[in-house]
Amino acid sequence: MSEIEGIYAIWLREAKIYMREKERVISSIVSPLLWIFAFGAGVGSTVETVQGYSYQIFIYPGVVVMTVLFASLFYGVYIIWDRKLDFLKEVLVAPVSRASVFAGKALGGATDSMIQVVFLLIIGLFISVPLTPIVIIKAFLMLLLISIAMVSIGLVIGANLKSPEGFTLVINFVMWPMFFFSGALFPVSNLSGWLSAVTFINPLTYGVDAVRGIILGTHQFPIFLDVAVMLLFSLIAMGIGVLSFRRM
Repeated sequence: MSEIEGIYAIWLREAKIYMREKERVISSIVSPLLWIFAFGAGVGSTVETVQGYSYQIFIYPGVVVMTVLFASLFYGVYIIWDRKLDFLKEVLVAPVSRASVFAGKALGGATDSMIQVVFLLIIGLFISVPLTPIVIIKAFLMLLLISIAMVSIGLVIGANLKSPEGFTLVINFVMWPMFFFSGALFPVSNLSGWLSAVTFINPLTYGVDAVRGIILGTHQFPIFLDVAVMLLFSLIAMGIGVLSFRRM
């Protein structure tokens, strides 16, 4: 019972911090809107349709996944700030296992990401994205799985670095390749040999494919393969995360 209470306490702190920092909420929504309306409309003016949809609608699932990716990975920097403020020291000496501390942090980061997802799903209703209640629930659950995986990666990086500057440098090397080689902005069929190979070994590719398939009904891979890859990736990331917290 104490482990559950510990997880809840850590999650609640992270959720309250996020909601109190209004600038984080606003900035996290503005960026994906620029991708959807500025980039999507701009490129869409030169592209008629992609897999039967306008380019703006086609990249919508990818932009939602991008939002989860960015928010989840950058969440790891708060581990470094907690260490600098000595808050992390107080948490780690509490009578709660490191696995519970990691779980509380991961759930807090996932909650932050999913709040942003809710806003984007609402926006999707106003730009003719085919969203139904069942589709929204399925997409939300898939995005939650993606968020847990990416938050875990962010926490692993944060747990092994000591400065926010170093974290930002490392996270950019992780974040941008995962995003650009995920098929978020282009279909992954008929790619060149090297680009196809890099795209197919990127676990986020399967997350994007799953979300796009759920929302738009277009799949490159079977949905069970997408879910299986993301589930396996999440379990591996969480396992490494727990080990990283035990070493701190």
